[in-house]
Amino acid sequence: MNDVLAELITIGDEILYGQIVDTNTQWMSEKLDEIGIKTIRKTTVGDNEDQIMQAFREAESRANIVLITGGLGPTNDDITKPCLANFFNSPISLHQQAYSELKELFETRGFQLTETNKRQAELPDKCTMISNRHGSAPGMWFERNNKVFVSMPGVPHEMKAMMKENVLEKLQNFYHTPTIFHKMIQTVGIGESWLSDTIKDWEGNLPSNISLAYLPGLMQVKLRLTAMGSDIIALEEQVNQQVDNLIPLIEKHVFGYDNETLEEAIGKLLIKQEKTLSTAESCTGGHIAHTITSVPGSSAYYNGSLIPYQNDMKMDLLDVKKETLEMHGAVSEATVIEMAQNIRRKFRTDIGVASSGIAGPGGGTKEKPVGLVWIAYSDGNGTITKKLQLGHQRLINIKRTTTAVLYLIWQSLVQNN
Repeated sequence: MNDVLAELITIGDEILYGQIVDTNTQWMSEKLDEIGIKTIRKTTVGDNEDQIMQAFREAESRANIVLITGGLGPTNDDITKPCLANFFNSPISLHQQAYSELKELFETRGFQLTETNKRQAELPDKCTMISNRHGSAPGMWFERNNKVFVSMPGVPHEMKAMMKENVLEKLQNFYHTPTIFHKMIQTVGIGESWLSDTIKDWEGNLPSNISLAYLPGLMQVKLRLTAMGSDIIALEEQVNQQVDNLIPLIEKHVFGYDNETLEEAIGKLLIKQEKTLSTAESCTGGHIAHTITSVPGSSAYYNGSLIPYQNDMKMDLLDVKKETLEMHGAVSEATVIEMAQNIRRKFRTDIGVASSGIAGPGGGTKEKPVGLVWIAYSDGNGTITKKLQLGHQRLINIKRTTTAVLYLIWQSLVQNN
């Protein structure tokens, strides 16, 4: 079965100027992928007829399906519809069904239908109208040489409803798209290149209908297995067999599957082991606590946090010894040990974790450069520390430190599982 390829075009100067963010194409790509249609390119063009027409011509030469969003309003700068009429050599006239639906929409909302608004019911004769239950601009479906162009509003909730209620099913029926199955393996604590080297023999023996993608993040890598065929049950069984072969190779780094997060995996282990957790954060400023409490039900195992950013607060609130800070400094192994142990004692939890570092971009010294971070994990069996040497980007350092702390928690809980 040949691949069905799609190209997505967003139209609007406001996107190019950075005044709004294009979230449409990400969602559209995801939904197309679910029905076996591969997105090969995304293009953004401004409200310029020549550029729009060129984008249409290039997309038609590359893809089976061209999905367009934006430029369907009633004002003079909305030129997607006349461009499509020109591209398909089609006159524009009043579409009776579109006009009826537009009148009903305006009456329902108590608005007067002006001549300018009425223009939205004028459509190219060669298109099939797609109803818009959530707005005033109908969509348009064009077919030529076994290729499909679909134009939809740029307003996200209008486009999404149109896709889910009409467009996706029509595309499946038109192209008889293949069945596709995805499986995501979530890993932490191993880089992409090391992971690739570890599983290269397994990857080399994958069946021809299963592909593997590496999706790296901050200290995490997702492995996505994608299988294509005609029977979803058979594909799932085939992929699960490959996962069973993979796991023994990287088991100490796999914390979950599909959309499960590391903080969710930790929550499940804490509940299973009937353990509680507290956090003491300096350089991360509460980001660890925020991440842990983003999981619904986290109150069952998370007692709370202190953020003693200044040294005085470390001493007054968390009982870090003055001598420790004077001798070793706030960013030190000795300090995070006391922070983790003391937060555990103060909050009466089974586990206490701590972070202290120089997040940057300033504040570093030759002995303690920007990006130096110490983290600690403390439980009834003792205290574990780890030194991190990160970069100069403050927010990235905070996120990396958070992931490193979560990884330390997860590792310790798995060992006790």
